[in-house]
This record gives sequence, structure tokens and C-alpha cells, in this order.
Amino acid sequence: MPKTRDYDQRNDRVASLLQNTIEQLGPELAANPQMAEVLNRMVDDQLRKFDASQNGKGMPADGGLSDLIGLGKDSPKELGDTQVSSGVVDYDDTVTSDRILATADLYYLYIHERLGVFRVINKLQELFRAGTLRISSGEGAYGLYRFDKHNILRYHQRDRMQAYRRVFGYTTVNPGAGARPNPQFHGLFSHFIGEVAKYWRDKRISDVIRERANDPTFGSMAIVRRAGLDLRNNMKNASYGYINVLRVETSQALAEAFKVLESQDLKAQFGADNAWEMIELVLWQYFHEPVHASTLNRMAVSGREIIRWLAEPFVLQKNRTDFETLLYRIAEYSEEWLSSTEGMQMNRPTPPPRQVYMQGPPPSGAGRDPVFGRSNGIMPSQRVVG
Repeated sequence: MPKTRDYDQRNDRVASLLQNTIEQLGPELAANPQMAEVLNRMVDDQLRKFDASQNGKGMPADGGLSDLIGLGKDSPKELGDTQVSSGVVDYDDTVTSDRILATADLYYLYIHERLGVFRVINKLQELFRAGTLRISSGEGAYGLYRFDKHNILRYHQRDRMQAYRRVFGYTTVNPGAGARPNPQFHGLFSHFIGEVAKYWRDKRISDVIRERANDPTFGSMAIVRRAGLDLRNNMKNASYGYINVLRVETSQALAEAFKVLESQDLKAQFGADNAWEMIELVLWQYFHEPVHASTLNRMAVSGREIIRWLAEPFVLQKNRTDFETLLYRIAEYSEEWLSSTEGMQMNRPTPPPRQVYMQGPPPSGAGRDPVFGRSNGIMPSQRVVG
């Protein structure tokens, strides 16, 4: 650990160095504002390297406490000769990525659960057991059988709903004994996506109206960073427990479900071209629900990529150029998520062009034709005489 006097003098020397450099580079800084960022970054890099080289060197067993209180024959006579700590590891540097990545996949699974993929599979299994589907030994029939048998070993629907409730605050089920929901997630998630989109909108505007292309953009890195760190810390504290294994297991179930829906014998039953049409047709025919299939799927993909971005140390980047380069990866995903949300609020999904099957007796139909309703059944003819 450094001595207190050296530690304080180092900070004063850094401040004097910056001030003298700014005074000497005054005209150059006005012509090229990026030089200020480069200068500060170089100073910070040198300080970081110096601190890393001094880490753990000359550190006594008691952490310098005996020198501070004056014990021992070599105890310092002035406070400036005692040792001082330069700090500890930052909180945001200690977040591991595995739980954030698991949360990203869990969000992807929740959107598809909301879309109704597993409800469609359960309905097809019900029809298969009742003999309503005219399939027996094809790929779809065998796939429905295997999905049913594998489902016994997987987490059930209630377990998945409790996980969505505990991590995202979504659904209305009880999160379970000793657990609590996370209603703050959606607000923090929407706020971060909105700030990312706003940053890039400001950047595009600044690129158009600026006189010099090397001027800093209008976007605020600090606001985006704070919004991202708040969201990441929220997910970190809500993703303990069985979330990681559940997302692995449920992702396998989702892939198996789509493999079943892509089978030729099942698609032939509904006249569908692919698995997505199967989902739309089954939900419309048996649940009377049109769904935003395309919109929800894009929300799942974009939301997963945004959360995955937070699992990496990109949000801690201080250099504006590097930060913008890394943030560009989720710029379009943020816009797509926002436009998908707004689109779902503005319009209703278009149902498939198919009549809905209604359970119960068939309709009575139209009235009897008057021609066939006559007693003699003879068509009237024109009068020949008179």
C-alpha cells in the first residue's frame, strides 16, 4: 500500500499535469475537442497501471494498523508516513455473466410461452389422444408421443410461471414459498432500452447538424451506463436458484416443440406451411385467439440480445468511441423492441383466413327454399289461355 503522503501528492501532481497540459494545448483543444478525451484516458491508463503494479507490495500483515497507532520501534512519527488503501474492487466489476445470460434466455422463453407455443403442443397432444387428428405413425405422431413422455421429467408449467414471476415480475401466479416477485424489472428494462434508442437518435441528429465530424456526439454515456447497471444489478439479485437449469431444460423443450410442429403429417392436418402457421391456426381454431406471432418473436430475439449485452463488461467502457462501437450492437435491437411494443398497443393481430371450429351442435342453417317447400313440387308456368 502507498504511504498517505505519496498518495495525496500523486493526486495533486495529476491535477497539476492536466491543468498545465490544457493551458498549453488551448487552441488545439478548441479545434479538436476529442483531444481532451484522449488526454484524460492516457492519464487514467497510466494511473491504473501504476496502481496495478503496486498492488500487494509492501503490505504488512496487520494492514498498517500498528504503524498508525504507533506500535513498534519503526513506527512513523507523522501521519503522512502511514499506509493508506487506494480502494477496493468496484461493485460493478464483480458481476459474473452466467446468471445474466441465463436471464436473457429465460426472457426469450417467456415471450414464446406468452405466444402460446406450449399451449399449442398440449392441445395437439389432447387431440392426438382423443383420435381427432388423422395421424398414427408419422413424424408428428411419434413427436407428440415423445414430447409427452419427456414432459414428465421436465419442470411443469407452474414451475416456469413461478420463475417468470420471480425474475421478471410477469404472470400473476404465486412465486412460491419464501420467494418474491420482481416488479421492478420491466420498468428498468424499458428505461434502458429507451435510453439506448435515445442515445443513437441523438447521435444521428448530431452527425447531420455538426459542422465538424470529429466533435463529440450529443448522447450521454453516463445516463445509458447508469440505466444499464441498474438493470443488470436487478437481474443479478433475482436470478439465483434453479433459473439456470430451468432455462436449459425449457430451451430443449421449445426446440423439440418446433420440431414436432414442423412435421409433415401435422402440417397436412391444418394446411400449414411451417411451424409458425401451425401455432396461429391452432390458437385461432381451438382458442379463438389471434396472436402477434411475428411481433412477439422479434421482441424475444431483440430482448435476449439486449440482456446478453449487459452480461459483458461493455457498459463499463469509458472511452466514447469504444462505447459507441460496442453499444451499436444493440442499437437496432432497441429500436425494434420499442417499435414492436408500440405496434402491439396500436393494432390487433389479423386472424388466419379460416373458419373457427365451434364445439356443439351444428347451426340450423337457412330456411327451406320456397320451391321445395310446396306440396306438389311443380314449378308454376305461364297461362296459355286467357
